Amino acid sequence: MPARLSLLVAGLLASTTLVVLPPQANAATTPLCAVEQDMVSADKYWVANGPDQAPNNWQNSTFQVGNLAMVRTTGVTNHVTLPWAQANNYQLQSDPKRPFFADFEAAGEAYLALQFFHPIPANLQALRDRVAAEVASVQQGHTDYWNYVDALNMAMPSFAQLGVLDSSQADLEAMHTLFESAKTHLFNQAIGLWYRDARFVGSGTFWSRGNGWAFMAMAKVLTALPADDPHRAEYAQVFRRMAFTLLFLQRPDGFWNVDLAKPFDHPGPETSGTAMFTYGMAWGVNNNLLPAWLFTPSIQRAWHGMSTIALQPSGLLGFVQGVAASPSGSQPVTSTDTAAYGVGAFLLAGAQVAKLTPGC
Repeated sequence: MPARLSLLVAGLLASTTLVVLPPQANAATTPLCAVEQDMVSADKYWVANGPDQAPNNWQNSTFQVGNLAMVRTTGVTNHVTLPWAQANNYQLQSDPKRPFFADFEAAGEAYLALQFFHPIPANLQALRDRVAAEVASVQQGHTDYWNYVDALNMAMPSFAQLGVLDSSQADLEAMHTLFESAKTHLFNQAIGLWYRDARFVGSGTFWSRGNGWAFMAMAKVLTALPADDPHRAEYAQVFRRMAFTLLFLQRPDGFWNVDLAKPFDHPGPETSGTAMFTYGMAWGVNNNLLPAWLFTPSIQRAWHGMSTIALQPSGLLGFVQGVAASPSGSQPVTSTDTAAYGVGAFLLAGAQVAKLTPGC
């Protein structure tokens, strides 16, 4: 795997202009392991069949981040993310009525991920401008922009990565302020899970994908932050607290229920939340934040469930709950229900699971 990646990066960075090679010109030269094969299968199916792939919305942005993780893991390139970013001129979605709506900032994470292959600082200007304006607003006392749990993944990784990249403590402090506001209002410390938003506080409803967004966000932020960051321990504490709760909520088939605390409400497999939890747990083991002996069986069970039940021979990744804000949204979830963010989360999970899998 490292040899494939080094060859890929050498080819991509051979000039200051990223060259789009023929489809098979820089494909992996060594056999892919089973985890990698599943990643490539799901990725190819989505690229060929997924609807509405052009907008720079949070759905497509999640897929593009996962797509680049697949490329870095397998060495198999498809030249999808760069044209997508270029077609959107590296911009973020916007709405004057909601200038700092976190969903509109999700594309920033994909643009940052592209810097690994195509390091052009100017491509981050729109993201820098948005973050700078939001930081200024936070400093003026506006701290409730992340008032729904999805926001943690939509915006927080970009704040963390950009703050470190630009050595901007202001970015990191604003990120922490926004996180603290979300945590205060939405995180149930005793249970170790997040409510989706204020409507659900005290309801006993803990949405799988909502908690998946938060769990992924913690892993991504911890990846970006230096060891001496003053708030790192707090993010790690939330991450571990969630992980141990999730460990005991997993179903025998490897999935997590769409309503984590109510297994008989909307029962059945659900892939997007499961993929996000798998990514977080595997990342935690790979980075020594979670004990391998305890979490590896759960990770393996989750991947086996997704790759044998949700992933079809065609490459369609099914059982993905549609766009929703609670367990009851877009129900029922079926074997043919798929979405960009589900595939993206599956690819991110695979990138971490492959590191734990002998032969990958």
